[in-house]
Formats: sequence, structure tokens, C-alpha cells
Amino acid sequence: MSSQMTERKIILVKRKTRLEELIVRYNTIQQARFFMERLGADFSDYVLEDENYRRAVTAATSELTALGRVQIVEREHVPNFIFGEQDTVVVLGQDGLVANTLKYLTEQPLIGVNPDPLRWDGVLLPFTVSDLRLVVPDVFVHRRPIKEVTLAKAQLNDGQSLYAVNDLFIGRKTHVSARYELRLEDQVEQQSSSGIIVSTGLGTTGWLTSVLAGAAGIVGSATRHPISLTPDHLVPGAASGEAATERMNHDHRAVWSSPSLYFTVREPFPSRTTAAELVFGQIAAQRPLRIASQMPENGVIFSDGVESDFLEFNAGIEATIGPAEKKGHLVV
Repeated sequence: MSSQMTERKIILVKRKTRLEELIVRYNTIQQARFFMERLGADFSDYVLEDENYRRAVTAATSELTALGRVQIVEREHVPNFIFGEQDTVVVLGQDGLVANTLKYLTEQPLIGVNPDPLRWDGVLLPFTVSDLRLVVPDVFVHRRPIKEVTLAKAQLNDGQSLYAVNDLFIGRKTHVSARYELRLEDQVEQQSSSGIIVSTGLGTTGWLTSVLAGAAGIVGSATRHPISLTPDHLVPGAASGEAATERMNHDHRAVWSSPSLYFTVREPFPSRTTAAELVFGQIAAQRPLRIASQMPENGVIFSDGVESDFLEFNAGIEATIGPAEKKGHLVV
């Protein structure tokens, strides 16, 4: 083994299992078991998941130690961890952990590893632990394909900013009605809604899919004419929904690097002072979305479903939202 190989630094990002989180909450595994079984839950599944994940962590650490200097980072420490420019980052999934790590990187390549393929589908987890011995050396010598991922960015007028790999949520912390002014180019609207979702190309298969499916279901039921409305219809240049679906099924990564973002307004309420026309649209670098908060308290912006990592978005704060200046880099 070359000295160059052993000097490489590899960051292994892991998370707590559901069992570990239960033990934190109930102090002991016995108390956690008692509580879950009293509710009729299958506690053995929690134990099995924990055992499989621990084995994957041990195996991954062993594989990576043979290839370079390994540092293990827990999920909750990722936001404050300083990644080196030459680091290689290995994330031991699920998909959410990949997204939550990717937004804190700059040029570092990220390798998504599925710790339990029989349990997790893992769209962002193309590799298993046994693949690491081949994949990581290829990444070191730039022989492995890298897929660029467009990130979203919320920039506040007080200097704070937040990145997102999948989506941004803008609204009330409690998800009750949020008041704000929405501006897209020359369109301006006062709105009251349960929040705004901004999705990246990668994130269109997540929260945005749910919103579109709900909208299609409501319209279809109300008009008695069922319709289909999926992110596939947003793919530029698609001849039809069927053609877009076929293309997306062949390569779900096709839109990850799309320069466009999409926003949707959840449950907009029209009234004497609020409107509900500017509820969906495309965002680009030269066509950002601007949102001015009119909420006295509890206004927030969070990304990728992590509500604990948020920016306050109260009255007087304006957010400019568009594609980020940096890209994510996923090893494929």
C-alpha cells in the first residue's frame, strides 16, 4: 500500500439508530422495550435494525482504515464540523443523512453507502459496505463518475443563509397560517398559507411529489376527471407526461443538476387582504423568489426536513431564494 493512500483522510458520517434514540429517551433498553411493547410495537425490529447498523459501521471502519485515516462524525455534529478540502466523505445512510451532510460540503466528494439494503431503498445510496474497497481508491485518483447536484439557498437580508439539498420550508414553526409578501419578478402578492416549499431537482421526488399528488387528487375528485400530476411533468422538453416518466425511470439522476428550483404554496387562503394566484412557479439564478416575512414570531426557514436547524424568519426579515453558488458532488 502506498504512503499516499494511507495519508488520505476519510470522514465517515453515521447516525443514531432508532433503538439508540429510544434509550436516550427512556434511559435503558429495558425501559424502552417495556414502553414499546406496551403499545403493541415489535421491539425486535428495533433491535435487529440496530444490530445490522452497528455491524455495518464496524465493517465500514475496517475497510476504510485500510485505505486512509478515518474520522467518525455523528450526524448531530455535522453542521459544526469543519471538512478539509481534500477529505473524502462516506455517509452510512439513509438518504436523509446524505442530504443533511451534502449541504455542508464544498468540493468534497460524497459516497453514499446503504448499511442495510434489505431495509432501505436508498436512492442516494448506490453502494454497499463491501464496495468501499474498490470505490474509495477510484475516488482518490478521480476515476469514479461524480454527479453534480444543484442546491437551493435562502439568503436573508440580515446576512444569514441556509442551504438545502432537497427542499426548503418557509412558514410558521407550528405550521399554522403564515403571513408574508411573495415576489417573483414583477408579480407581487400578499399571502396567508401554511407555508412555502422550495424543491431542488433532486428533491422533486420528495415533498414536492406529495404536494402535486394532493393537488391532483383534489382537482380530480372535484371535477370527476382524474388527473395525474407528478414532478415528471416538470422535466423541460418532455413531449408528454408518459415520455417524461419513461426518461426519469431510466435515470432518476437526470434532473439532479437542473439549474431550476420549483416553489409551491401550501393551502393558500384568499381573503380581502390576501390572494392565492402566485402559488407555483420556477425559480432560477436570474429569477429568484423573494419573501418578506410579516410574522411577529415563530417564523422559520428550515431545510431537508430538519426542523432543529433553522433560521428565524420574523417581521422585517426578507429572504431571497434561488440556486446556490456551490454544487454538491455525489459519487455514482
